[in-house]
Amino acid sequence: MNLIDQLSGLSWEDIEYILHQYEGLGPLPGIFGAFLESFLPILPLIAIIVANVNAYGLWEGAVYSWFGVVGGATCVFLLVRKFGGRFRGFIESRYPKSNKFIHWVETHGFTPIFILACFPFTPSAFINIVAGISKLPTRVFLIATAMGKAVMILLVSIAGHDLGNLLEQPWKIVTIVVLLALIWLMGRKLESRYTR
Repeated sequence: MNLIDQLSGLSWEDIEYILHQYEGLGPLPGIFGAFLESFLPILPLIAIIVANVNAYGLWEGAVYSWFGVVGGATCVFLLVRKFGGRFRGFIESRYPKSNKFIHWVETHGFTPIFILACFPFTPSAFINIVAGISKLPTRVFLIATAMGKAVMILLVSIAGHDLGNLLEQPWKIVTIVVLLALIWLMGRKLESRYTR
């Protein structure tokens, strides 16, 4: 089994075990794990968040995950913004349809970044890179990412905290499904409005 398979196959129990091995470092391992996922998208972000909330508690684990995820996304965005000048031309020539997406991000700014950040299975690394090579203002990216990731991490944290009781408390599952459906509907409505 190679390293990529091992990293992508980590379960939340594996990550929680690692967090307990380094509990003397306080919240740093939990923050670092979420941060590292921005640079290594093969890491399972959902498992990292669930491990954090089970190791540190619901609210502390969610906050540590949020700091790590937003910090990592910001670093990737700023690195691409600083050093990725020619990268846009490469991406657009290699993937011609990406030009339309980059233009959409530049034109509509906050909304697509916020909505994409709300979903746990969105390819965050791709969004951070596209935003970095676009002309999107840094402030807009930071606010949209911070708010969208807060929604996503809160939903995953509530679902992942004390997984054993989740099935015994169906209201949690219903709440999460309803919130995801509302975010999805809002996203579709805004997307259709902006792509008209």
